[in-house]
Amino acid sequence: MPRDWLNPALLGITLLALPAGLVLRGFGRGELATPIWNASALLAASLLLVEILARLRRREIGVDLIALLAIAAAVVFEQALVAALIALMLASGRSLEYYSGRRAERELRRLIDRAPRSAWRYRGTELEQVPVDQVQAGDRLLLRMGEVVPVDGVVLDSPATLDESALTGEPLPVRRAPGEALRSGALNAGAPFEMRASHPATQSTYAAIVRMVEAARRSRAPFVRLADRYALLLIPLTLALAGLAWLLSGDPLRALAVLVVATPCPLILAVPVAIMSGISRCAHRGILVKDGATLEALARATVLFLDKTGTLTMGHASVLAVESAGVYPPAQLLQLAGSLAQASPHLVAQAIVQAAQAHGLSLERAQEVQEQPGAGLCGVVAGHAVMLGGHEYVASATPAVAWTEGLLRRMAYEVAGGSFIAIDGVMAGAVLFSDRLRLESPRALRLLRQAGIHRIVMLTGDRSDAAQTIGMAVGVDEVRAGLSPAGKVAAITQGQSDGITLMVGDGINDAPALAAADIGIALGAGGTSASSEAAGVVLLVDRLDRVAEALRIARRSRGIAVQGVLAGMGLSLLAMLLAAAGFLPALAGAIVQEVIDLAVIANALRALGAGRHERAAPTLAGEWIDRLRQEHATLVPLLERLRTAAEGLASAPPAQAREELAGLVEALERQLIPHERADEDSLYPQLARRLRGDDPLAALSHTHREIFRLARLLARMSADLPADASSASLQEVQRLLLRLDTLLSLHFAQEDELYHYLDNR
Repeated sequence: MPRDWLNPALLGITLLALPAGLVLRGFGRGELATPIWNASALLAASLLLVEILARLRRREIGVDLIALLAIAAAVVFEQALVAALIALMLASGRSLEYYSGRRAERELRRLIDRAPRSAWRYRGTELEQVPVDQVQAGDRLLLRMGEVVPVDGVVLDSPATLDESALTGEPLPVRRAPGEALRSGALNAGAPFEMRASHPATQSTYAAIVRMVEAARRSRAPFVRLADRYALLLIPLTLALAGLAWLLSGDPLRALAVLVVATPCPLILAVPVAIMSGISRCAHRGILVKDGATLEALARATVLFLDKTGTLTMGHASVLAVESAGVYPPAQLLQLAGSLAQASPHLVAQAIVQAAQAHGLSLERAQEVQEQPGAGLCGVVAGHAVMLGGHEYVASATPAVAWTEGLLRRMAYEVAGGSFIAIDGVMAGAVLFSDRLRLESPRALRLLRQAGIHRIVMLTGDRSDAAQTIGMAVGVDEVRAGLSPAGKVAAITQGQSDGITLMVGDGINDAPALAAADIGIALGAGGTSASSEAAGVVLLVDRLDRVAEALRIARRSRGIAVQGVLAGMGLSLLAMLLAAAGFLPALAGAIVQEVIDLAVIANALRALGAGRHERAAPTLAGEWIDRLRQEHATLVPLLERLRTAAEGLASAPPAQAREELAGLVEALERQLIPHERADEDSLYPQLARRLRGDDPLAALSHTHREIFRLARLLARMSADLPADASSASLQEVQRLLLRLDTLLSLHFAQEDELYHYLDNR
């Protein structure tokens, strides 16, 4: 590869020689113009000759041989102006190749160039600056404003405001609380803060990213290597056509014209520039593609395999509902359970604590706590003896109640887990939990099908009933459950007969499957895990919909490369035929060849930009998204109250049912209806301007109208309900409550998915 200064220097010399000769000829000094033009041409030819001889020593031959022959022929046939113009085209083409390649790699270089070189480390109470390679796990570091996080670690005492755009592609800063994990490569966008290193630099996220980026820059896709081989076929074709034109016409200048317009640039430039531009575009969106071969394979993928836990689902337990046996209200049960659960490190216990805090409940400190690992725990909370744990654990210490049988059946149907609650020796309720679907999973799979995936298979080690429930919810074509890591590898190997395979996973147990697939995609990986080492693509953003975006970028980049090759080579071959027939002289042909080269490179660089599906992506400001989610969170207790009424109103005494219904109607009119009207009147018009289509929110607006209608009908029925209402009247009200509960559950789920889509942080 020539030194960085050589191509600009050659371009400068040839660019000065051409107009200088034209000026001299204009003043009648043509005898001086000719040696200037020949000198610039011979300088370019000498450089070409040195490079060609170097390749021949490596037993290679390059298409630059055509340019060398064209310059030599122009000088021999005393076409000095043509020779100078060919030299200028050669120099400009080489400079264009260099600068377009640099531009195509700009996101990759940006990632490499911002790698931290040093860190501020505390040694006792003193602060010292050390090379980042000397930082070890456990070191206490100071991050000042504008500095890059040098290694992976955790925030210590004060919250940190970070710009993670280099890692994720998202422009908005994020806030990390004390105790939260930090990934190296993020930029401190706020006040100075302290952190504790959890990994040395070589094992941190950013070091792995830099290794992947360097590999991507050095890589050559199979399509690129194939293009090089086809470009070599242009040499004998050009020589044969030039010789035939000379032989049939007797005019050697026709042969010269063929040599001049014979450009392999559509092959040797269009493909690598487009592929590297695609890789760079992916990096800009937080998608690291390891090499050109991976991007090309990604563009042709048709079969997708997905892990379940942590890929389609959140990967951790989330509270679904709090069920009461009838004595204690759900809020009190959650408060008592959350207070006791604070004493346990179990993941389910922590999920219960988080749910109680999200509901705004004040948790008390439990006394006399005893825990039986894997079963449950008991203690005293606010003067009550509370037990929390699995059904067998709690039932063994409480009298049997028929209520639990129905709840256990429901848990089996809904594939949910449960922690049962006993208060003062009596079974009082249960907290239901499950591994929730990611909000973006259903939409991500729809986008993947639009991007060209024909078959989607979910692979999981989970039991079949749970896997089938998740698979049906997201819309996969096939579910394979109960698989070991070896079983996942076997399933992928079998699927490779149907086309190019993708495997998306997030955990260590996914590494063999990621390596077995044609392209492995590690979701939300920090770059140091086994899954990211086995994958060809690493998503730095923990969002499944980025997989579809990676496919779209890969397909677009490959399409642009193919387009450039077909159009560019077609024009080049047409120009060669016109030159051979005498319709395109050498001087005009040189200009045509330069125009073709410029058009091909400019077209290839389009892969750097956003495609039609990426352009004008709708977003909302982060504070808007947070406010909308908070509004939904404040309505959750009301929705749970509605669900409780929908399930048990008809079995309550008429007077109690009437009182509960009146209170529910009042709460709906005070909280829910104003919220939905504000959404319809203020929020939806703003969203509609950001979404595609004439009326993109028509379905959600229709749901609003139905909510208003059912709420009004419920208010009328409540007002007309007598104190001694019959069972039939209560059942009619209960049916309406069930309809409203179902409608609201679906509506809130749709809005949550929409807000998640609009949140590109």
